[in-house]
Amino acid sequence: MADLIEIEAQAPEAKPYLRRGMESPLREALSDTPVVCLLGPRQCGKSTLAARLAPERAYITLDDTAYLDAARADPQGFVNSLPERVTIDEIQRVPELTLAIKRSVDLNRAPGRFLLTGSANLLQMPRLAESLAGRMEVLQLQVFSASELAQTPGSFLDLCLSGGLEPEVRGGPLPDPSALATRLITGGYPEASHRTPARAAHWLRQYAAALIERDIHDIAQVADAEQVARLLTLLAHRNGSLLNLSSLAKELGHTRPSLDRWLGLLERLFLIRRLPAWHGSPGKRLIKSPKLYLRDCGLAAALAQVSADDWLRERPTFGLLLEAFVLQQIVSQAGWTRPDIGLWHYRDKDQVEVDCVISVGRRVWGAEIKLKQSVGRADTKGLTRLAALCGDDFAGGIVFYDGTDVLPLGQPRLLAVPLAQLWDR
Repeated sequence: MADLIEIEAQAPEAKPYLRRGMESPLREALSDTPVVCLLGPRQCGKSTLAARLAPERAYITLDDTAYLDAARADPQGFVNSLPERVTIDEIQRVPELTLAIKRSVDLNRAPGRFLLTGSANLLQMPRLAESLAGRMEVLQLQVFSASELAQTPGSFLDLCLSGGLEPEVRGGPLPDPSALATRLITGGYPEASHRTPARAAHWLRQYAAALIERDIHDIAQVADAEQVARLLTLLAHRNGSLLNLSSLAKELGHTRPSLDRWLGLLERLFLIRRLPAWHGSPGKRLIKSPKLYLRDCGLAAALAQVSADDWLRERPTFGLLLEAFVLQQIVSQAGWTRPDIGLWHYRDKDQVEVDCVISVGRRVWGAEIKLKQSVGRADTKGLTRLAALCGDDFAGGIVFYDGTDVLPLGQPRLLAVPLAQLWDR
């Protein structure tokens, strides 16, 4: 299975290049920082982006056995033999290289010398991160956002946070619900986005299996990767739920410490995301458990065996897939426009919820995500509660829905916003 994924990764690129939102931040980092590390899941386009922005650089991938063996045998000698400007792909496979790179950079701090890419989160691997502290800038590339696939310029998130979102009645027919269903089960991996839904699901399942079978051993000693794969599949079925370690441990027949460790591994591989509970207020009524999402809604759908044909039968499942989708759009757009934001969820003991809370300093925004084509004031209960808790710090609230018009919702700073605004403005 791993061989299949690798063959697809090395196939000649016949598809047109799609511009990435991270292009500008990556150029800026290379212009003033000796080591730049571009992190993200395998097959999200890191190598393509690096080659596109700096085609003149030497390129070395540690997926190549010859380079891998040489780097492991003599890390310092390997680094000393490299050209002045080089891209090293999959740096997490040889952690010892980071200390050798540190020594090289201390002798020559010219900007842009090393462009590293990694399919595991180095920020959660202290030995790698600490060795290049003060010498490296880390950027995270996500799977394709819907706006990148549509090649829509600008950022909805930036427009929203800057106060530029205004009511607008477009009229016209409502969107075709099947189009949203297809978008949710396809997700944002480049390979999946070019395939039919059935072929995309097949690719995504093989991708997850190959990733856990091979890459997990680069970041930890795991005796039974099959159990980690089982956990990922179980999480796909619980996508968007509050994290309950005791329940997971009981269902899988393992201890809580084992489950917690495996969750950490899945996070390092950029497969899952914990969305912490918002606690800007010290109120005791807040539930502190994070929500847990698979990062890509298409991968969650594939592992949960959900298809577009289930659109009417599995509405709650599609509602949670939609939450994961919108959250991923916000995370992606924040990466190239608002990297300083905080993301949370809100839920109190009265079961009043806000799907996504965005914070910048003391200012707070809320977003509710609805799988329907019309909304009203009844859909603003959570946002109203959040606004009351935040007081003057509440900057605005959105109810995303599958409609056409940006509409006021009867209260100051609350708007109903079409989902398509995330990718088509």
